[in-house]
Amino acid sequence: MSNVSSGAVRPTSTAEIAGHPIHPMLVPIPIACFVGALLTDIAYVVTAEIMWADFSAWLLVAGVFFGLLAAIAGLFDFLGNRLVRMQAPAWPHLIGNAVALILAIFNAAIHTRDAWTSVWPVGLVLSALTVLILPVTGWLGWALVYRHGVGVAR
Repeated sequence: MSNVSSGAVRPTSTAEIAGHPIHPMLVPIPIACFVGALLTDIAYVVTAEIMWADFSAWLLVAGVFFGLLAAIAGLFDFLGNRLVRMQAPAWPHLIGNAVALILAIFNAAIHTRDAWTSVWPVGLVLSALTVLILPVTGWLGWALVYRHGVGVAR
């Protein structure tokens, strides 16, 4: 039975502002950027229009920046409360997001090359792998909040 429905002690968020956890506020930004980078990589492969490769590069930089901020906030929550670490989805969520962020960092570095070699095939593959990880880690994050009550106010 989950902590939310059982009335047990809920794991609190360590990184918060006025009682609102920071990590879930930040994660939509890198998700949108990484999905956008995949879409603009596909658009570049289809059209060979340099604008799309430029968009991908900027989306990756923004996604990595906000992903690092979200990771720092998430790491504060993870390390700051052992009850968070004890939840079954916590470790796979952390590891999956770390892998996605590392892939995105490599992808951002690859996107600094000229457009064709930065997008096809390596950039597109890295964008796709990053985006494929996100639904899994998102589901695990959802489970941490809605099933285990991490960061949920009483």
